[in-house]
Amino acid sequence: MNSGRNVFAQLFDFLPRHEFNKCVQRYHGQRRLRKFSCLDQFLCMAFAQLTYRDSLRDIEICLRSMSANLYHAGFRGKVSRSTLADANERRDWRIFGDFAHVLIAHARRLYADDAFAVDLDQPAYAFDSTTIDLCLALFPWAKFRKRKGAIKLHTQIDLHGNIPCFIHITTGKTSDVIVLDELIIEPTAFYMMDRGYIDFRRLYRFTQGLAFFVTRAKRSMDYARRSRRRVDKSTGLRSDQTIMMQGPKTALDYPVPLRRISYCDADTGKRLVFLTNDFKLPALTIARLYKCRWQVELFFKWIKQNLRIKSFYGTSPNAVRTQVWISISVYVLLAIVKKELKLDRSLNEISQILSITLFEKTQVFTLLNAPKRTDEKRSGHNSMPLFDF
Repeated sequence: MNSGRNVFAQLFDFLPRHEFNKCVQRYHGQRRLRKFSCLDQFLCMAFAQLTYRDSLRDIEICLRSMSANLYHAGFRGKVSRSTLADANERRDWRIFGDFAHVLIAHARRLYADDAFAVDLDQPAYAFDSTTIDLCLALFPWAKFRKRKGAIKLHTQIDLHGNIPCFIHITTGKTSDVIVLDELIIEPTAFYMMDRGYIDFRRLYRFTQGLAFFVTRAKRSMDYARRSRRRVDKSTGLRSDQTIMMQGPKTALDYPVPLRRISYCDADTGKRLVFLTNDFKLPALTIARLYKCRWQVELFFKWIKQNLRIKSFYGTSPNAVRTQVWISISVYVLLAIVKKELKLDRSLNEISQILSITLFEKTQVFTLLNAPKRTDEKRSGHNSMPLFDF
């Protein structure tokens, strides 16, 4: 038996504790605390995310069953569901939001040189939102429809490593396009968005900020063609045009030329029309860039399948935001561990392994770097098969 530290303690060695303490001090998180610290709260909620706990009672029972291991895992306060519920309700969610951004900055540095589907020197981001349904009776502040509540996660993904670098949480009724006002536009960067973000006044901000966007055009768009470029139709391209907006409002909102590219997807047969303010990249590269927008959808799918982000341990806005930000921290922590240890495993595999081994006394690198099982048939077994086919 390995007499070293348990996996949970080793895993959280990757967290910068001094940065966490700065976040706590910034929002006075330790004020009037006696036993259950902000770090205890973070560790409890991270444990719940990693092991798929269903409720506060579930968290309490599981952690108390491991009471002999808690001190060595970093816990200092007594774990109880009422104490954890109070902490989630009252302690400022911005403590965990700021700490998530610290982890995100570190992860982006680690993944900065990772390539993605398009060979591009500039930064590239995919932007979209996902809706998480809530019970309106329990979450009356999360207005969405007449008899339905929801929150939205507006997320920007850095395509180098698929790390979320901007997250904005709103109620379900908030329009997606409004959140573009919250973005800090990075010069020379590319932003991929679907046509739900078509607002020419807001898109003009990207051009003024020396950044580039790629989005889908709406069918009813009023424009005039100024020029066109030859395309190789064997690649799926159908046209590459320079256009000017013609509508009385859109012509004022976006007064400079746009590039309109028509592309036919060979797999689905669908014709897609892209709008961009970049006139230098080949038209096929623009089409491939937009295809990379799907990475943000895969991110939403991953966190909904692997983290507790569709059911919540508290009903107040503060409790919901606290849980969301800690879940994002766990996702980024797994990405950091994968990169730091140079693991040849997916994040899904890493999270599945950790979910059942957190309190084992094994070196985390040895645990996560174990060779994958093959599907080779065993030979020379003594037991009879249960079923013959």
